[in-house]
Amino acid sequence: MAAKSIISRPVYGTLSPQAGKHHLFVADAEGALAIIGMAKNAPAGFFDGAEIVFIPGSDGKYVAALEALKPAQLHLAPSFPSLLPRLRQTLTNAHMGLRLYLSGTEGLIGQAMQVALEAGIDHTSMQTEHRGSLARRMQCVHCKGITENVTTQPASCSHCGLLLLVRDHYSRRLAAFQGVCINAEDRSEIPPMEEIFR
Repeated sequence: MAAKSIISRPVYGTLSPQAGKHHLFVADAEGALAIIGMAKNAPAGFFDGAEIVFIPGSDGKYVAALEALKPAQLHLAPSFPSLLPRLRQTLTNAHMGLRLYLSGTEGLIGQAMQVALEAGIDHTSMQTEHRGSLARRMQCVHCKGITENVTTQPASCSHCGLLLLVRDHYSRRLAAFQGVCINAEDRSEIPPMEEIFR
């Protein structure tokens, strides 16, 4: 299900096999389905030189399906921070012809894109496909802390505890939506929380 359009939000596409010497996939959870779907249109031997870095989540779903693609490397990571050193090293050592495929949650795509751009990977060498949860990565504009997987409106900052209105403004630089105090005038006013971003 696609989210309603937000002007500041990046536009995501659909993964498709690209010509290149090395293919690097970074995905979480349902992002594996984008890779599996793309594989149906990939030429024979496409995954022979491919590396897949995957955050499967607690259920391990889709790992067997990714293994069946027979990539040159399949690396499983428990979280995005745990895969950062590997991702940075791979991108730093990359040669011309690298194709980067990012799929899954908006938080993963945004953070992986930041790392790739910092490493000098041209944005035209990247493809993205949003799959899975619409949970938001939120930055508190007051304490600058990042709260992951926000599904409610309003939401509590995991750093300073303020009750925040999760704005539709998406910062590409931070790969996060902005959260602003919803009850700054009267802290005793606490609106009900509703699960909105699923």
